[in-house]
Amino acid sequence: MEKQKNTQMFVIAILAVAVLTMSVGFAAFTQTLNIDGNVTVASSVWNIAFDAASYKESNGSVSASNKTIDGTSMTYNVTLTKPKDFYEFTVNVKNTGTFDANLTGITMSSLTTEQAKYLKYVITYNGTEYTTTTSSLSVALAKTTGVAPVKVRVEYIQPDDPADLPSSEVSVSLTASLTYNQAA
Repeated sequence: MEKQKNTQMFVIAILAVAVLTMSVGFAAFTQTLNIDGNVTVASSVWNIAFDAASYKESNGSVSASNKTIDGTSMTYNVTLTKPKDFYEFTVNVKNTGTFDANLTGITMSSLTTEQAKYLKYVITYNGTEYTTTTSSLSVALAKTTGVAPVKVRVEYIQPDDPADLPSSEVSVSLTASLTYNQAA
């Protein structure tokens, strides 16, 4: 029994020496690889705006008073005095940013049923006419140099029934918003 115990102790000692030797051997065959790098991130700009220098009223249009174009907003005031009077202008939208953009929607104020009898409101974006809110667009506007003309027209129209003409002065607020998102 004593001999068997000595044999076991001897075997355990040999195994311990073997494990220690393998650990040292494994450490001798270990290699570390390093990856180093420098990254420079360029500046990026999101800039889509109206080009005030491109504003032009159409021939035959009444003139606007208090017209302002300031980057991403434009306001105007016009008086249409009789049927066939209209106010129409074109202004360019420019993408001078570093991202391609998509026009994803046009939100337009709605005319009441009565107003629609004597007033017409149209936004033409890059050759396509819109008379109501449209939210499922995907119209590209290229980065840095993208330009798209926007034509706005509001017209006093002759209704089928002359009784539908306004009997007193009516003030109508018209709005339009062009929504752009970064192109995927």
